[in-house]
Amino acid sequence: MSLHDFLVAPFAYEFMQRGLLSAAVLSLSGGLLGCILVLRRLALMGDALSHSLLPGIALAWLLFGPSTTALFVGALVAGLLTALGSALLSRLTRVKEDAAFGSMFIVFFGAGVALVSKLPTRLNLTHFLFGNVLGVSASDVRLAAVVSGVTVLIFAVFYRAILLETFDPVFHRAIGGRGGLVHFGFLALTVLNLVAALQTMGIVLALGLFLLPAVSAYLWCDHFFRMLLLSVAIALVSSVAGILVSYHAGLASGAAIVLCLGVVFVGSALFSPNYGALYRFRQYLRERRGVRNSPN
Repeated sequence: MSLHDFLVAPFAYEFMQRGLLSAAVLSLSGGLLGCILVLRRLALMGDALSHSLLPGIALAWLLFGPSTTALFVGALVAGLLTALGSALLSRLTRVKEDAAFGSMFIVFFGAGVALVSKLPTRLNLTHFLFGNVLGVSASDVRLAAVVSGVTVLIFAVFYRAILLETFDPVFHRAIGGRGGLVHFGFLALTVLNLVAALQTMGIVLALGLFLLPAVSAYLWCDHFFRMLLLSVAIALVSSVAGILVSYHAGLASGAAIVLCLGVVFVGSALFSPNYGALYRFRQYLRERRGVRNSPN
C-alpha cells in the first residue's frame, strides 16, 4: 500500500470527509475545554456530566422515538440540569462541589439505566454510547461546527476572565470578576460540547477527546496559551490518525481516536523532558548517587 493510498485515498469518500470534519471541529473546542478541566481539577466532574446525559437520551427516546433532534435536546437538558443542580447544591448546602457532582451523577445515571431498560430497542442507542465518527450526518457536522465555533469565540472574548478564574479565582472575585458566572458558563459549554460529540464519540468516549490532549499538553507546557495550542494540535492530529486507523483496521472510530490519544498521553507521561516518568526516575537515581557519594 502506497502512502497516498493510506493517507489520501480514504478521504475520497463523503462519509470519511464528514467524519474528519466533525472530529476536527470538536478537537478545537475539546482541546480548549480539556485544559480548563485539567487545570481546575474538574476531570471527574466532566466524566459525571458525560454520563448524566443518558437519562435525557432515554427519556426523549421514550417520548418522541428515535428522533435525532429530540435525543440531542434531551441530552442537553439532562446535562444542564446536572451542572446547575450540582452548582446550586454546593453553594446552598455544606456539600462540596465534587460530592455534589458525584451525587447528581449517580442519581441521573441510575435514572438513565432504569429508563434504558424500558426502551423497546437498544440497537441504535449504542451509537450514542460509543459514537460512530464515520456515520455522522451533515446535520451532525453543522451542530459540531456551531458549538465549536461558539466555544472558540467565548475563549477569545473572555480569555482574561477564564485565565484569572482558572489560576487565581480569589483575585478574580476581588477585582469584581463574576467567578460563579464564569464557572457555570464553563460547565454549560462542556455540556454543549459533550452533546455535540454524542454521534461522533458517544457518551463513553467523548471526554477522552477533551481530557487526553489536555493532560498530554500539560506534561510539556508551563505556559497557559501554549498549553491550549498544543492540546488542540494533539487532538487534531490524533483525530486524523484515529479515523485512518479505524478505516484501515476496521476498528470502532471513536475508540480508535481515543487509542491514538492514549498513545500520545503514554509517550508524554514517559518522555516529557521536565515532567515525564523517565526524567523523574533519572533525577531520583542522581539524588541517590549524590547521597552515597557525600562525605559522612
